[in-house]
Amino acid sequence: MRLAKVPRDRAEQVRKRITAMGGLRKDVRIFEEGGHVLIPLVEGFDETKALKLGAEVVEGDARSRACYVSPQEQARRLLSLPRYLEGYLPSKWEMFGDVLVLRIPRELAGIREKVAEAYAQVLGARTVCQERGVISGAHRTPDVEVIWGDGTETVHRENYILYRFDVARIMYSSGNFPEKWRMSRMDCRGETVVDMFAGIGYFTLPLAKHARAERVVACEINPVAYGYLVENISLNGVEGAVEPVLGDNRDLPGERLAHRVLMGYVGTTHEFLPKAFSMVRPGGVIHYHETCPIDEWPSRPLRRIGEAAGGRRWEAVHKGEVKSFAPSVSHYVVDVMVLD
Repeated sequence: MRLAKVPRDRAEQVRKRITAMGGLRKDVRIFEEGGHVLIPLVEGFDETKALKLGAEVVEGDARSRACYVSPQEQARRLLSLPRYLEGYLPSKWEMFGDVLVLRIPRELAGIREKVAEAYAQVLGARTVCQERGVISGAHRTPDVEVIWGDGTETVHRENYILYRFDVARIMYSSGNFPEKWRMSRMDCRGETVVDMFAGIGYFTLPLAKHARAERVVACEINPVAYGYLVENISLNGVEGAVEPVLGDNRDLPGERLAHRVLMGYVGTTHEFLPKAFSMVRPGGVIHYHETCPIDEWPSRPLRRIGEAAGGRRWEAVHKGEVKSFAPSVSHYVVDVMVLD
């Protein structure tokens, strides 16, 4: 049978995505081998979907292997809860480096520190945070509270790239991994790239380190995120390729200089399209991201691109969903080749 092979620290995230896509085979066991977790795939599942999640697809036999016990089940065994409370244990979480972010329901509020400690033991976390609200504001600031351990700054490893950041101050969307992986597979040798919303280097670093861009102008308006961007450039050894800029990307100098423009922010991204068109050279590509109701995809993003083009000819060479964003709303990306 076909198995999705993924490093253990990303296994739960990938398992959830494959399950959501209907690709998990449930009649056989998930198992661990050599630091990797192997997830059985249903017959007919499009293996490119697993590859986009950063998994390797291999042939094997899961039936004779030891059963993979989920972290939720391991935590349940440690806690010995009354049966009526067991169903409230979190089945979803985010693990960033050694900092774990949980959403603990109110039914477990009285023992949330014990729940946090159990999950920390199972997942190897130094700190556990409670997710209290939604990410908000132009700077995309999280709302979390430390409930076990100490310290929210961490170094998160993804796709052989290191990201240092503070979980309590900086948003990190693991759901964007397939798109970051796609960017890392680009051939950007000899290219000048402008990342208009660089953050801590989400797309900048894959483009510089894996796609081999010659020059990446990485612009970030949030001083906290910019500080981590500078650190991460050094941490990944790409100082020679990346030029960090603190400020509003609409103030970036130069016209028609970029082979590629990244617009990886969502919310008001369309308002920055005219600047992107001014910076991209003929034959260059704009990677435009937008959250959009599914019944307006792809018409609304394409309309906004056309309105911002300023008479320049363009062609949509790639259209895809990055991830689900909200009920009936998804995060999409359109690659726009500017022809003249």
